[in-house]
Amino acid sequence: MSNIKYILGSFGDPDEMMHGIEKLQENNIKIHDVYTPMPIHGIEAKLGVKRSRLDILAFFCGITGTVSAFALIYLTSVVDWRNNIGGKPAFALPDFIPIMFELTILFTAFGLVLSYYASTHLFPGRAPRVMDLRATDDRFIIAVDAQINAEHSKIDELLKDAGAIEVKHNERKYVSYE
Repeated sequence: MSNIKYILGSFGDPDEMMHGIEKLQENNIKIHDVYTPMPIHGIEAKLGVKRSRLDILAFFCGITGTVSAFALIYLTSVVDWRNNIGGKPAFALPDFIPIMFELTILFTAFGLVLSYYASTHLFPGRAPRVMDLRATDDRFIIAVDAQINAEHSKIDELLKDAGAIEVKHNERKYVSYE
């Protein structure tokens, strides 16, 4: 087995890259990933990427913040340190709403940031994993796993026919910035 891990097709135009994806999928060649310098509408559906469940996570983080705020306020102002201020009841729910809202937003924001770091492995201090550095500037890269797909010359031809500017065989998994 060769040392080649990925075959990278570099495109200068997003439409040509989409055409390259279609050609590879027509020939039952599994695409590892696609790297683009900007978001491209519809690429997730074309690649078969599942719908994100971040909205569900955001909901549960928000509910956790709301319940935590309510518990904190209730336990401190009603149970532990009950004060009679101007004859108002100790359990005045409208007074709790601003703090509950703020902690709902805070828990949601922190929960989503932490889940983003965990799912993308982009923890602070870790070097980014990039297949080709030009994908952050102006190139559209299709990465095909060369160890799963054994027909390297066929993949090269399909990418060139679709309009690839360059087809490169990458021996390392990722390119570092160093």
